[in-house]
Amino acid sequence: MMRIALAGAGAFGEKHLDGLMNIDGVEIVSIISRTGEQAATVAEKYGARHSSTRLEDALARDDVDAVILCTPTQMHAQQAIACMDAGKHVQIEIPLADSLADAEAVLTKAEQTGLTCMVGHTRRFNPSHQWVHRRIVAGDLAIQQMDVQTYFFRRQNMNAKGEARSWTDHLLWHHAAHTVDLFAWQAGPIVKANAIAGPLHPELGIAMDMSIQLQSECGAICTLSLSFNNDGPLGTFFRYIGDSGTYIARYDDLVTGREGPVDLSGVAVSNNGIELQDREFVAAIREGRSPLSSVADVMPCYRVLHQLEGQL
Repeated sequence: MMRIALAGAGAFGEKHLDGLMNIDGVEIVSIISRTGEQAATVAEKYGARHSSTRLEDALARDDVDAVILCTPTQMHAQQAIACMDAGKHVQIEIPLADSLADAEAVLTKAEQTGLTCMVGHTRRFNPSHQWVHRRIVAGDLAIQQMDVQTYFFRRQNMNAKGEARSWTDHLLWHHAAHTVDLFAWQAGPIVKANAIAGPLHPELGIAMDMSIQLQSECGAICTLSLSFNNDGPLGTFFRYIGDSGTYIARYDDLVTGREGPVDLSGVAVSNNGIELQDREFVAAIREGRSPLSSVADVMPCYRVLHQLEGQL
């Protein structure tokens, strides 16, 4: 039995809990959240016997083997290190950190402890992107260009459920991290990276619009547009332009460039990228191996983000 605590029972915390409920041999033991009422409510919903507002309460328990962190970005690095100091395996929701120094500190701790430390780069697990990746690995597709749009309407500090956030999200360190890592995973190491940003929000102090250009060592290019100002279709849309086909990925779904559906049955045991991400975390711990999207695997992404931040 894999006994798991989850910290941060907000919109994405519940997505992880829903995924964990589908994995055999997993028990949700503890729920940590910002308020005791929310922690207790979510604990009751998912059958967890413990709830608290303090992560250290879960880390002190001998019936917790691993922790999933869905807490505010600014807390990720410190909390991940605390988990490993307590002897717990840890999965950190994307992003690993909001600075290169903090990301490297987590990597150092993971190397010192030998514990499983995984980052939630969900795009590596979405069946849509996995299908494309398998074609690339088989030599049936070479990426020429990726065109990516990450669009939200967040002129107020709200989460994915439309509820007020206690922290401020970030286009570069959070949302761009998905695409920077995915592009490198699909097209190879990034050798060029450029970024420009639009005006800062007068209250939140963050750029609400951003444009990023990337090039991999094979010559493939990526254009990424991000906005918190977009009042229209929301989410992230990935267009793969390859030498033998064009594909559009929308989270767990995939169509051709002409909107013909691509059959993803058989790609994985689930069509839910978050669940597949959690399955990989549990399997890596059980098998004593490095997970896909280990902290070491995704560090090149954070080095590129650091480089881009220096241009803004």
